[in-house]
Amino acid sequence: MEVLNSLPKETEWIEFKTNNSQDIGEYISALSNSACIHDENFGYLVFGIADQSHEIVGTTFSPFQKGKGNEDLIPWISRLLEPRIHFEHFQIEVQGKSVVVFRIRASVNTPVKFSGEAYVRVGSYKKKLKDFPEKGRIIWTKEPTYSFERGIASFHVSGDRVLQLIDYAAYFDMIGSPLPDNRSQIFDRLVQESILVETGSNYDITNLGAILFAKKITTFENLARKAIRIVIYHGKNKLKTRKEFEGSKGYASGFQQMIDYILDQLSVNEEIGSAVRNL
Repeated sequence: MEVLNSLPKETEWIEFKTNNSQDIGEYISALSNSACIHDENFGYLVFGIADQSHEIVGTTFSPFQKGKGNEDLIPWISRLLEPRIHFEHFQIEVQGKSVVVFRIRASVNTPVKFSGEAYVRVGSYKKKLKDFPEKGRIIWTKEPTYSFERGIASFHVSGDRVLQLIDYAAYFDMIGSPLPDNRSQIFDRLVQESILVETGSNYDITNLGAILFAKKITTFENLARKAIRIVIYHGKNKLKTRKEFEGSKGYASGFQQMIDYILDQLSVNEEIGSAVRNL
């Protein structure tokens, strides 16, 4: 917070506001895209600081208020972002006054849109990206700074819901570790392994965590088409399908199930040992 406030003025990847949040989704798009252009990992939207003087004035804005259609604000914003980049919020007290900070992941190779429109910061102003094609060109051609695995498959998930979506027992079984005695230790380990990202009292499930340990991979909209498919064909070409099977679990938790299915399809005189390597 001190680092942001010490900047001499707003940058194209930081926006200071007091209370007005009507176009917050557009600012998240603009700050994500501008952070990418300026080689920053994150953009920041800060409520409670005057944009000219940088005086801490406090804010009545709450990230838990409602968005349009009486939908909770954060899920509403997330739903309308394309692609669904990761962002998180922090509600803190500075000099006895409320300050809310949004930290927004920079876009990667694809401009971030909100409600179908991409935005960008030009100086201290928010503009439509389509009016500045040279800035869009930078985003499309910039070398990615982070990988698919670190992306977010599901935002702001409660602890109870995480345990419903992620096969955490399979994770501990595969690493040869007994299941921890309490939930806190389970979550700590999953965060440590980048399966989860802690966001206040909730968690974001990473692409890595979902694609490896989802109990049902189709639950994650962005990963549904990445489910493992096994196709058995008649003869030696792909002209006619004899049987098809689609795995429902994550790659790691469902791996042995896939191998068992393949073995069941082999001729009786063929034998393959266990596919899981023990170190």
